[in-house]
Amino acid sequence: GGARRISLRRRSTSELKLSGGRGGAPGKTVSVEVRRRRTYVNRQQQAEEEAEQQRAREEAEAQARAEAEERARAEAEAQEQEQAEAERQQAEAEAEAEEARRREEEEEAARAAEAAEQAEKEAEKAKEEAEKAEKQEDAEQAVEAETPAPAAEEEGAAEAKPEEPAKPERKRPLSQAERLRAAADDARSRARENLRRAAESHGRTPEDEAREERRKAAGGGKRKELHVAEGKQGRRKKKSRARPGRVQMQTEHGFERPTAPVIRDVEIPETITVGDLAQRMAVKGGELLKQMMKLGVMATINQTIDQDTAILLVEEMGHNPKPIKEASAEEALIEEVRAEESEVKGEPRAPVVTIMGHVDHGKTSLLDYIRRTKVAAGEAGGITQHIGAYHVAHDKGDITFIDTPGHAAFTRMRARGAEITDIAVLVVAADDGVMPQTKESIQHARAAGVPIVVAMTKIDTERADPDRVKNELSAEEVIPEEWGGDVQFVGVSGITGEGVDELLDAIVLQAEVAELTAPRDVPARGIVIESSLEKGRGPVATILVRAGTIKRGDTLLAGPHFGRVRAMFNELGEQVKEAGPSIPVEVLGLSGTPEAGDEALVVSDERRAREIAELRDEKKRENKLAQQQAARLEEVFSQIGEEGAGEAKNLNLLVKADVQGSVEALVESLRKIPSEEVKVRIVASGVGGISESDVELALASQAIIIGFNVRADAKARKVMQESGVDVRYYSVIYEAIQDVTDAINGLLGTELREEIVGLAEVKDVFRSSKLGAIAGCLVVDGYVSRGLPIRVLRDNVVIYEGELESLRRHKDDVRKVEAGTECGIGVKNYNDVKVGDQIECYERIEVQRKVEAEASA
Repeated sequence: GGARRISLRRRSTSELKLSGGRGGAPGKTVSVEVRRRRTYVNRQQQAEEEAEQQRAREEAEAQARAEAEERARAEAEAQEQEQAEAERQQAEAEAEAEEARRREEEEEAARAAEAAEQAEKEAEKAKEEAEKAEKQEDAEQAVEAETPAPAAEEEGAAEAKPEEPAKPERKRPLSQAERLRAAADDARSRARENLRRAAESHGRTPEDEAREERRKAAGGGKRKELHVAEGKQGRRKKKSRARPGRVQMQTEHGFERPTAPVIRDVEIPETITVGDLAQRMAVKGGELLKQMMKLGVMATINQTIDQDTAILLVEEMGHNPKPIKEASAEEALIEEVRAEESEVKGEPRAPVVTIMGHVDHGKTSLLDYIRRTKVAAGEAGGITQHIGAYHVAHDKGDITFIDTPGHAAFTRMRARGAEITDIAVLVVAADDGVMPQTKESIQHARAAGVPIVVAMTKIDTERADPDRVKNELSAEEVIPEEWGGDVQFVGVSGITGEGVDELLDAIVLQAEVAELTAPRDVPARGIVIESSLEKGRGPVATILVRAGTIKRGDTLLAGPHFGRVRAMFNELGEQVKEAGPSIPVEVLGLSGTPEAGDEALVVSDERRAREIAELRDEKKRENKLAQQQAARLEEVFSQIGEEGAGEAKNLNLLVKADVQGSVEALVESLRKIPSEEVKVRIVASGVGGISESDVELALASQAIIIGFNVRADAKARKVMQESGVDVRYYSVIYEAIQDVTDAINGLLGTELREEIVGLAEVKDVFRSSKLGAIAGCLVVDGYVSRGLPIRVLRDNVVIYEGELESLRRHKDDVRKVEAGTECGIGVKNYNDVKVGDQIECYERIEVQRKVEAEASA
């Protein structure tokens, strides 16, 4: 690199003319010199120098930090060494003091023992002297006894002296032996006293000293440890060099192998993973998986299994299963709501009436007349495809109507309608009679345990036959009152309004008999009728309030979703501030679209509502995951079973609809399309418009997107154009089912079928040298055409199969002979035609294979 800074100097000279002075003096020319200096800086070099300086500074800082750390570490080590040295010196001083004290005690004990031993020796010596003295006295007494005394002197003395009174016995002086024994006893007592005083001065009792003496005597003076492990006698315990305050780690475990199998009580919740179950039984996951394989269950360590399977596994492993039902916060909340409702007195409420019946029997038209609106005009195809709830204020009283679709695909929707209703109105067309969905509606109403009122519609038509309807319903055990039954039959017309008042009277009468009540001044509790995802409004749920009052601003919990009620609308689209029992309202503000049939509760604590919603969502995901895993395993087993039988084809579909009920109905109908070779697989389904992620999912899974009353947004349309994903839009469910059926037919392919086109009977046989046997025939059915294959039948049994060689009428060759016409037929390579045989002419055609959709019936 060169110089970082360069200065350039530039000098320029110019001339400047000045004007002349006074009197016309000539002007002067002045030279002007301009000097300029410019400095150029090498920025790159400057940056490199600055970077180099920065690196130098960082290295200096790092070196300074390292030196500081090294100094700190050295100081810490020096301090630790000083502390260790101080501790060592202190320990040595304590050891020396202990050793000096021990030596002093041993010396005192030795002196005491020596004094005791000296006293013992003196006592032994005194004892020996006493024994010698006794022996000497005995000898002297024996000598005295042997010397005889004069008997006369003794006898005379005894007779001469009278008896004198007894004198007190004089104390005999102690012998030498007795004196020695007393001295020995005194020495022993003094020795014991000396030992006692020495022991007391060191905190030990004479008994302790005696035990110590006995121990030394038994061990020969050698030290012996008691109660120590084998192989450890005589070893001194090493002093720990650990620093004070540190905890010594225990390197040996205290596990002991059990001598008998351990039987555990295993608590099993409603769902549990295989790994958790193995942990609760204290076994390895692999062992549990082996046991499951023995039972024929294929699973992974993270797979979720149900409670029954877990109980069976625990019993097989030899433990005691304890099924538990988790008392969730959800159940506690429902119990609180029920308890609060039971404390408040119920007030009369409007009956909830469900309109049920077969498709196109006039249900919606009848409800339109009652409500004075045209609901069917807004339904595609003129049929009801959504559940609608309408509150009607009538002279007879308030009534809430729930309109359910009559199509077979909406069986589950009608079932939900029957479960939340108080009275079921069975609509039967007087000109059509009882149909399959009519019977199904009767079954749903009976399963729900609600009374039935029959409305015979279209009585104003010419083909109306109410008696036929009564007869057919009687066969279904729906007996009219005039025939001795308990069901009210009312003939109505949705066009003219005939019989509508009688129908309302019958509904009100049935409600009065039921005595319907519900508390009003409590938090609301209801059921989700329908839900949808609308642009600009977000998730919208139609809720039928069963008890209590829902108000704007309440915190609502519906299924796995919650939220604050931002707005409420009635069936006419008008905003309302509150809704009481039996009132249907549209609610805005939930976090998602709940499923139809979910229970909705007003919760005072928003945090509690969020926790319960998260628990429900987690449980829903776990159940869905378990179902998917089970489905995948079933699919694996089915593929294993179908190996060698041909590869099954799948038709992948992604279904999006405007409301939840339509999604369920459409998915159920599509899955019911019967086909053994082609299986309908629903990749995903949901509520709302078709988004970009839906298109990407369909592209990844090679699925067809079905949009029911929904459309794709701009981003999704762009991706569809680029990727070519097949998207079908529908507004009537029949068309969607039919198109999917056609798609399945396309996957099934074509097949060859034989179609008999004509039959000719042989009347006579002619012989020809050129053509052989010629059969004179009469075409009795269809036609016979040249170029088509034939069969020769004798007594309705095929005896030859071939093709026509010649076909003549009179002497002319013809291509086709119709029924009722005679002709001559020459069979190629066959001459054994006889009178009475039949020649069957047929053709092979390629036919598209089809399936018959159950839902299209």
